Amino acid sequence: MVLTGTYPILNCDEARVFEAEYFAGDEAREWAAMRVAGRAVADGVLRDYAELGEFPSKARVLVLVGKGHNGGDALIAAAELRARFPGIAVDVLLVLGERTLRPLARRSLELGAGGGERGVRRVGMDGRDWESGYDVVLDGVFGFQFRPPLEGAVALVLARVNKFPIRLRAAVDLPSGLDAADAFRADFTYATGSVKSPLLTLTNAGRVRFIDLGFHGKCNQFGYTMLGLGEGVLEGLRGLRAAGCDKRTFGQVLLVAGSRRYAGAALMATLAALRSGAGLVTAAVPESLVPAFVAQVPEAMWLGLPETPDGGLALEGLGLVREAFGRATAVVLGPGLGTERETLALAAEIVAACPRPLVIDADALRPEVVGRGSAARVLTPHAGEWARIAEVVPKGAVVVRKGPITRIETAGAGGGEAGRAGKLLELVKGSSAGSGEREAVYHSFFGGPVLARGGSGDVLAGLIGGLLAQAPEDALGAAARGVVWHGMAADALARARGQVAVRTTELLDFFGPVLRDSRS
Repeated sequence: MVLTGTYPILNCDEARVFEAEYFAGDEAREWAAMRVAGRAVADGVLRDYAELGEFPSKARVLVLVGKGHNGGDALIAAAELRARFPGIAVDVLLVLGERTLRPLARRSLELGAGGGERGVRRVGMDGRDWESGYDVVLDGVFGFQFRPPLEGAVALVLARVNKFPIRLRAAVDLPSGLDAADAFRADFTYATGSVKSPLLTLTNAGRVRFIDLGFHGKCNQFGYTMLGLGEGVLEGLRGLRAAGCDKRTFGQVLLVAGSRRYAGAALMATLAALRSGAGLVTAAVPESLVPAFVAQVPEAMWLGLPETPDGGLALEGLGLVREAFGRATAVVLGPGLGTERETLALAAEIVAACPRPLVIDADALRPEVVGRGSAARVLTPHAGEWARIAEVVPKGAVVVRKGPITRIETAGAGGGEAGRAGKLLELVKGSSAGSGEREAVYHSFFGGPVLARGGSGDVLAGLIGGLLAQAPEDALGAAARGVVWHGMAADALARARGQVAVRTTELLDFFGPVLRDSRS
């Protein structure tokens, strides 16, 4: 079963097959899709530029145009920007020459960004007539039809652009040149219609934004195992709650976390659990921390546990934790625990005895801990933690592999990709053939550098734990919702306050707004 609110990730061959069959040479349909794509790219640029500050009313924009639809999309985006900000200056570089333009790309030139209009001009390949710097560059030279290598003249242009002072670099669909030495280096790539699988590994693609052109639902019928997570994953959290509910309706999460050295991690995880919508939150922490934590966060129930001499959780606290299991619907273990041998022994015993679904995070992500017991579990490793536990993850565990693109999968149940393009062609032509039941691998493109600071993982663990407490039978769904919600809050925080001068706990203030505004 595939989570709702997702879309397929296609390789370039699959995208070629699907779009050829979907559009079937209908230029009117293609033109309508290009108009939607171009406007969406402009929307994305304006939204993402907010991480730098207000979009300049007299911005300077450079548009790199190839011969096909990507170039047309970039030109339409530039025209849309000019329509909203008449004072901006647009430089258009027809990288492959005007004679190579396909009909719809040529038509895009006529929308107001093709040259001849006030504020729009054509510039040359050598860069001598370029501005001294640009606020935005739109890369529309090559799309998924590109086959390496880069030709010399194009490589030189892209190399010049890469060295030029530009505040925001945006690629349409894929960065031109893919992973070639002189390929375009994007800050954001706006994937039109579908996310192409090279974007999962390209280091020069920047952050990926999916632009829905309305046909991915047709693709999704095929039952792909490579999927992107969209805002729709959160729809179940956006509705009104039942009038007759009470706090017990929404579960109780138990967090076992913290040490004197890493007290803040326990506090951040608890604050996130409280913002998750869980009805009750209990935090089991070193007993010396309880008075300060109660004063700061009275909404949580604080359970003081015995400490080691160095301030970690002592093994003798196991009985208190086991007693707390009876009231919980989910457990979070790990934020700020530290690495004392006795504390890790306690963590292993907790997992072995736990009858509730678990989120295991941070210092608890150890081989001797994650493989214990039989309860359902969500593991939330970053790359280093994953390397530590990869060989011992139990089958059926939901693994959240955190990174610039966060990957979520059920351990030991992935599906292959062999023959997908041919089967997709059958589907588009009307066949009802399917791929059978295969577990999907989900990818989240939300979030960004604003999360590259201490504590963001603790917030995520608490958020997933609170969601799991509300739906203990759906570990995969809780993990996906938590990752998307966390990432969208990070995007909103960066747009409101920038990427640099912020605190991790400010993420919490954006959990509510991103649920209430689907445009966040």
